[in-house]
Amino acid sequence: MKQHKKGLALWLAAILLLLAGALLTGSPGRAETVQEAMRDAVLHDVNRVSLLGWKAVNPGLISAFLVTAALLLAAALIRLFVIPKFQYIPGRLQLLLEEAVGLFDGMAKGSSPHRYGFVGMYIFGVGCFIFVGTLFELLGVQAVTIHGHAITLPAPLSDINAAIALGTLSYLVIISGGIAGNGVKGIGKSLKEFSLPISMSFRLFGALLSGLLVTELVYYFISLSFVLPVVVGVLFTLLHALVQTYVLTMLTALYYGEVSEPDHKPKKAKARP
Repeated sequence: MKQHKKGLALWLAAILLLLAGALLTGSPGRAETVQEAMRDAVLHDVNRVSLLGWKAVNPGLISAFLVTAALLLAAALIRLFVIPKFQYIPGRLQLLLEEAVGLFDGMAKGSSPHRYGFVGMYIFGVGCFIFVGTLFELLGVQAVTIHGHAITLPAPLSDINAAIALGTLSYLVIISGGIAGNGVKGIGKSLKEFSLPISMSFRLFGALLSGLLVTELVYYFISLSFVLPVVVGVLFTLLHALVQTYVLTMLTALYYGEVSEPDHKPKKAKARP
């Protein structure tokens, strides 16, 4: 017990010493104001990154490419080296994969019991992209802007274009469910929710952007840039990764099940002569 208290006291003393040193050294100076930093975090109109020397793009696009490539590589490795070794009594990795697949499969079956095969696969894929893409910013992957400045690549969905693309794709999946379940009538049922892609897109963008702006603001000031950014960044990122993954996949499965449900209209009995 005494050793634990002594170790904790040493850690606190080290943290206080480092904090005092960070405060005494002062701010090294900033090339941009906090307003410019926050504005660029939203619009990405300054710190653009060259895409293979072809075109200057938002850093979120580079993040999306990296996350997509990582997910495809992980899927290929799991299919080739992990799944063939599955056993009746699962190990830790097998149990984790089965729980993840079962979570989204159960969500699809619960929301769309009559037609759940495709939507189950879709929400699993999009859920993995949102979750991994949100956690991607914790890695601190660096890139060089077209102006020669080093920046940390953000989460893909902190770019409004990526959020709109994902929201629109989910809406198209919902429309396809309406067509598959009810033919041409399903299109009418799907178009009733015309505001759905907008709400999905801005929900994703707003949630992820809020965490990005808070972290950016904390990092900007030297007096707050010690220990606190780690806590703020990790908590906001983990919270958004879990919440936004659940919300978008749940909404997609729910609306898909609603529009793809077959119409069961009672047939009129023929009048007897």
